[in-house]
Amino acid sequence: MAAAVAVRSKRRLLPHLYRLLHSTAAPSPNRFLRHASPVPRAADHSPFLRLPAARVSTLPTGLRVVTQSYPAATRMASVGVWVDAGSRFELPGTNGTAHFLEHMAFKGTERRPTANALEVEIEDMGARLNAYTSREQTTFFADVQGRDVPAALDVLSDILQHPRFPQQGIQRERGVILREMEEVQGMMEEVIFDHLHTAAFRDHPLGDTILGPTENIKSISKKDLQQYISTHYTCPRMVVSASGAVDHDEVVDQVRKLFTGFSTDPTTADQLVEANPAIFTGSEVCF
Repeated sequence: MAAAVAVRSKRRLLPHLYRLLHSTAAPSPNRFLRHASPVPRAADHSPFLRLPAARVSTLPTGLRVVTQSYPAATRMASVGVWVDAGSRFELPGTNGTAHFLEHMAFKGTERRPTANALEVEIEDMGARLNAYTSREQTTFFADVQGRDVPAALDVLSDILQHPRFPQQGIQRERGVILREMEEVQGMMEEVIFDHLHTAAFRDHPLGDTILGPTENIKSISKKDLQQYISTHYTCPRMVVSASGAVDHDEVVDQVRKLFTGFSTDPTTADQLVEANPAIFTGSEVCF
């Protein structure tokens, strides 16, 4: 009985479904807007547009300080040092030094003699310290609580001005970087982009890899690392940045007191690039 009723109900619906599917009339917009506003609601981005503009100060040494304070960031801040000293500024015999230096930056300083001492200090602040190297720049940065911004600036200035470069640490990092090179060779995207730069900028440092060739990694010495800092880590090629729960004037005052050991050579990265421009040559990489 129930089955028969169900069949009759379906038969009554068939004519309506047929007319609906074969109708040429435009559907009523009310069919779609019955339970929604006819105007889509866009996300409100106005709070981001009201954020304070970044402030930039240039010290007499040429070192630039840029900050952006976020009213909503009452507790956290990010602090970094950006250096125009990537692999494009290396020579064939020193290719890989910038990246090697990044690995050695956290191995201890005169005031923080071991990597462990530095790690403990960072962990006690609940902070995160890291670095990376690109073809254009090397960057060192820390994510900290707002109250620890002075301590973070002290750490960053210390590791860049007073690194120890212990011989044992250099030997250990050789192995780490060589293993990293093997891993990179298994990453398709990394390999493709390295070959892309080689093909596009052959015979120019911009066409070299960031990690450098194996023979360079095996021969880079403490003297090479020190020479790289004295040559490339100059005030006009450096920017100290801070964002979040920061005060611009306070950061500038701290940087002025802490970052005093760098060369003030007025040569900028732009001038070096103009002196040795990377000209697209175009070529093929054959395997």
